[in-house]
Amino acid sequence: MTDALMNSAPTHTRLSAIFVSLELSRSTWLVTALSPASGEKMSKFSITAGDTAELLSRISILQDRAIQRTGYAYPITTIQEAGLDGFWLHRVLMNEGIESNVVDPASITVSRRRRRAKTDRLDGEILLRTLMAYTRGEPHVCAMVHVPSAEEEDQRRISRERKTLIGERVTHVNRIKGLLYSQGVSGYEPLHRDRRKHLDELKTGDGRDLPVHLKRQISRELDRLELLLEHIKSVEADRNKFLLSQVKQTKEPQLEMLLAIKGIGAEVATILWTEALYRHFDNRRQIASYAGLAPTPWQSGSIDREQGVSKAGNPRLRVTLVQTAWLWLQHQPNSALSKWFRERTQANQGRRKKSTIVALALSNLPAEATLKQLTSTSGWSGKLMPHVQFGPRK
Repeated sequence: MTDALMNSAPTHTRLSAIFVSLELSRSTWLVTALSPASGEKMSKFSITAGDTAELLSRISILQDRAIQRTGYAYPITTIQEAGLDGFWLHRVLMNEGIESNVVDPASITVSRRRRRAKTDRLDGEILLRTLMAYTRGEPHVCAMVHVPSAEEEDQRRISRERKTLIGERVTHVNRIKGLLYSQGVSGYEPLHRDRRKHLDELKTGDGRDLPVHLKRQISRELDRLELLLEHIKSVEADRNKFLLSQVKQTKEPQLEMLLAIKGIGAEVATILWTEALYRHFDNRRQIASYAGLAPTPWQSGSIDREQGVSKAGNPRLRVTLVQTAWLWLQHQPNSALSKWFRERTQANQGRRKKSTIVALALSNLPAEATLKQLTSTSGWSGKLMPHVQFGPRK
């Protein structure tokens, strides 16, 4: 029997397509391909980053060679990691009739050894094997990214730019306060309208006028701060126009219902709409996983514990959902969720508020499926609802 096993021919994998993995970097792209009737030997070549014409030419050569070997025109399927390059290359390939997949790099299985080899060549091979396993019908081998349309991707810029500007505003305000505090001055608010007038009236802790160069530096900081405030106001105006246009254009009233919830303003609604609700979710569990709020169990033998939320998802959406939960407690104190939160925290003597607020955020997820159910069952007539309540999970 041993001789029979040793003499038996090896099992070959019959490929149904030309598989191509793209390992992208700033300078070069490493392309790894496996074609039918190629002896299961991967071909690798490098091209200059951004040279899509060369990439399409190489892919065409691979397809021509496969036709020469087999007499059949095999389809081409590619895979690349989501990252700095965005989705423009994915759209180029799709426009050329090439099936393109974008994978979450954190979902790819790698060696768990303490020291593992990592090179672009090995990464390209791992990507290729992952694509082949996914094509064979193994859906849990990796997590493919839902690629937004160019319009949906551009809509995210509004809330993301505002967050960047708010961070820069905080930096300038803290720098001004720090400079003044070093001279014994406190209580100055750079965001007040009388900031220039108040600056001229300030005295140091020992009773002197502000030093000349320090005052000039703070004045220049105020110039930059005022420019930031103008930019923030402009972005918020664009946000309001966007929300108004979306309410008028969308056939279903989910966004209008979202804005009608007491405690949710324009900024929160924009983030929820552009970061999550632009796509379809079947249930709250899917949107919780997308936001990184899904539980992470650790079970092995007699060990069974929870590690907390996964935090593997959209960080902007996750932060917004938790903030919305706190806003819900503030603006909906008599709702079932708020009462449930108070009962849980009082039972724990005020402890474990963080984990309880995350549970509240999970219970209060305004998923698209929930909103669609409300629109079909609540007799929606185009008018704003007073608020929408979601019961806590049992």
